Amino acid sequence: MISIEMLRRYPFFAGFTREQIDDLARVAEEGAMLAGHKFISEGERLTNFYLVLEGTVGIIIKVPDRDFEQSLTRQITNNLITRDVTVSTVGEGEVFGWSALIPPNRSTANVKALTDCRVLDFDYQQLQPVIDEDCCFGHQLTLKAAQTIRARLRDRRVENLAELVI
Repeated sequence: MISIEMLRRYPFFAGFTREQIDDLARVAEEGAMLAGHKFISEGERLTNFYLVLEGTVGIIIKVPDRDFEQSLTRQITNNLITRDVTVSTVGEGEVFGWSALIPPNRSTANVKALTDCRVLDFDYQQLQPVIDEDCCFGHQLTLKAAQTIRARLRDRRVENLAELVI
């Protein structure tokens, strides 16, 4: 089991009670992944969320590749030639896989390790019975997920504005 003290080091866990952090620690497993490891595929149903302990993880979406002419047939059949674009990076102390916390629990992007990394993997399905008994715990997790989403949207907006200025 992961120690409560380890989790308390990370801002994501601020505001949780000792009992709630203990519940989170019980469902967490530490893992080490090599660069290139694919954690999540876009559209996949998620049951786990992650905290990066070391390394960098990329949030990646597929976009139509402008270097290829996209035929009308490809456009109509939605069979476009695509390329991967990293829209966000997640580093030490940050969470990814928040879609596991928010229905319909489907991933909105691909996620892969950009460097060798260590992560904590939290099994949300194991937490569900505890959350059903403690709605404040569920509310806190949802709030933390919303804060993560807000920060990523803010960061993306700033990056988009910077690209317009350059």
